[in-house]
Amino acid sequence: MPGRSDIWAIIPIKDLYNGKTRLSPVLSPPERALLIEAMVDDVLSAFAEYAGMRVLIVTGDPRVAAKAEGLGMETLMEEVCQSETAAVEAATAHAIEQGAGGTLVVPADIPLLRAKDVAGIVEGAPARGTLLVPGWDGRGTNAVIRRPAGLFPLRFGNDSFLPHRAAAEATGYPLVILENDQIGLDLDSPVELRRFLTVDRVTRTRRVVDTFDLKQRLP
Repeated sequence: MPGRSDIWAIIPIKDLYNGKTRLSPVLSPPERALLIEAMVDDVLSAFAEYAGMRVLIVTGDPRVAAKAEGLGMETLMEEVCQSETAAVEAATAHAIEQGAGGTLVVPADIPLLRAKDVAGIVEGAPARGTLLVPGWDGRGTNAVIRRPAGLFPLRFGNDSFLPHRAAAEATGYPLVILENDQIGLDLDSPVELRRFLTVDRVTRTRRVVDTFDLKQRLP
């Protein structure tokens, strides 16, 4: 087990029922709900196995909170679910108040994440500065470590990587850009779902997706 890091993990999870609308051409609403829950379970399991940092889940869903707390993680409940950016900002402020030396922000839709991937980015982060993991297409940001925790504000969206890179460079502190195929693949679109199915890995998400019989639906 790794030593306890002063970096807090922050994972925003709006709820288990809504979202992934870009997958609506190939998945029904009940299928998308099953997919969301499976990905959440895979991501939380990776952090639980890593066990080297405090994990803070930002959510408006009591079911998500129950899952997190059952794994010994902390929760920050949103009375009104806001944007991912606002949720991360609130969680960052909370972590700083509790003495966090840094934050690691990851989404809950990277189902290939493993404990060793978490360990790798924590070990690769500078003592003061930033580590960024881009999405597979170089547009999004699928993991970011900031040390100290409030080094610069985060702004998430489809094209967040370049703005995050610019903000990190503007701090004058070291910046590490780490390519990681496991972290880099989030499931937001049919194209990404097809990429996911090419990976020969047993995960809860893969078991769920295999029940959908997508051969005739994916482009």
